[in-house]
Amino acid sequence: MGKSRAFGNGCPRNGESMDENKLKKRNLIMFPLGTVGRDMVYALINNYLLTFVLFTRNLTASQLAAVTAIMVGARVFDAFNDPIMGNIIERTRTKWGKFKPWLLAGILSTSVVVYLLFNTNLQGWAFIWFFGVMYCMFSITYTMHDISYWGMIPALSSDANARNQLTSRTTLFAGVGGVLASILIPLLTTGQYALGGSTMTAYGRIALLICILSPLFCMFTICGVREHRIETKENVPPIGFKKIIGTITGNDQLMWIALIFLFQQLGAGIAGGGVASTYIYFEFGYNGGLYSLFTTIGTLATAVLMIFYPTISRKVHRKELMNFMVGALIAGYAVILVAGLVLPSTMVKFWVITLGFMVANFGTYCFYLILMISIMNTVEYNEYKYGIRDEGIITSLRPFLTKLSSALVVVIVSASYLVFGVTNYTNQISSFESAAASGGITEAEKLASIGEVISNVQHSQTTGLLLTMTILPCVLLLISCFLYKKYYKLDEEEYDRICAELEARKKA
Repeated sequence: MGKSRAFGNGCPRNGESMDENKLKKRNLIMFPLGTVGRDMVYALINNYLLTFVLFTRNLTASQLAAVTAIMVGARVFDAFNDPIMGNIIERTRTKWGKFKPWLLAGILSTSVVVYLLFNTNLQGWAFIWFFGVMYCMFSITYTMHDISYWGMIPALSSDANARNQLTSRTTLFAGVGGVLASILIPLLTTGQYALGGSTMTAYGRIALLICILSPLFCMFTICGVREHRIETKENVPPIGFKKIIGTITGNDQLMWIALIFLFQQLGAGIAGGGVASTYIYFEFGYNGGLYSLFTTIGTLATAVLMIFYPTISRKVHRKELMNFMVGALIAGYAVILVAGLVLPSTMVKFWVITLGFMVANFGTYCFYLILMISIMNTVEYNEYKYGIRDEGIITSLRPFLTKLSSALVVVIVSASYLVFGVTNYTNQISSFESAAASGGITEAEKLASIGEVISNVQHSQTTGLLLTMTILPCVLLLISCFLYKKYYKLDEEEYDRICAELEARKKA
């Protein structure tokens, strides 16, 4: 694993040459910066869109079912569209490369769609139709830049250590974007600090800010990153479902890691998909600042992994690291569950639950980093077996699975809302929010009325939400860990052997 597989391979580009170490450092800065705004958009849509709808619209059961069906249908379509987008990227030939044109087009169009989605006063079925059109448009536009962004990583490096550095730093900056969104969105949209005095107005302003920031951050990657563009010398690969399906099904390790990643994403997404925020509001009061604390402290420990994972990965075998990770997530969810069932609804209970979430999230995020590397390593495995990297198609599988799992998360969250009668209370809250937005009541009157609504939530209903955000995620994550240990074979030694064999073939 020598210099020939470092960032950019030190190869000439357009008649120019760049020092290998300088290029590596530049890519390590410019590439991760590009995702900060993108992940703020992702957090806004994935973690808060359903909350936005619930707390700003008065929904009947059929309308909530329609919203759920739209989100699930669009995400499933989007998931199956990801490999197609990956193949389109593989065919793209421009002087800016195959990734950057789609990255630019995707981030600009996504910003327009997201702004419109959160800045409408429509209600009832008129809102449902508008929501359906905008959400489907978001699915298409987000795919453009998401597949092109993550697809660049294998084109930047095949070196195991360099790829660990790039991936961990990119997830660090993605985490920065996600954490910023998780702090600002609930704090500035719910309760006494809501911008404009209402949740509806606040979400519109937050969406505008994020839609300005996301293209600006993406310009770091578009203007600052240089990838290895050997594909410009090759014939354009054929496009079609046969090619996509053949690449995925012909790679046995990719198939296993896809199933494993699906379970992991499903388990990791349930709490953040809306269940945790609703539980916090019902259990401790309508205060966005509390949920900001919950998510901020809950993700604090992951910063250690984001920064030190490359060092840890050089010293600890991935499957050995998973043993510690499993212990952390079990302990964390156990603390949340016991505290939620036993302790009275005080700030002591809130802090115990928050610390439990931090421990559980530490284990979950460690597993996520392991799986990110494991998916990318199947690119070299594919090249080893078939002589073709197909990195655009292979890396498109990660967002494909993320979106497929998020569709299932929406089903679980919406089902829990219906089963535990959440909409009986959120409909009342949204009525008071609408009245405050139109000036019908003061902000103080709104908060007092909402406080009275929440005081009527039954203990059995909050307990149901608690069980949904603890037991189910823990079971899904443990299944994922078991499958990884049993069926994924590309450990550090095997990956190094494959890379050495590929180098030998090139020299021959």
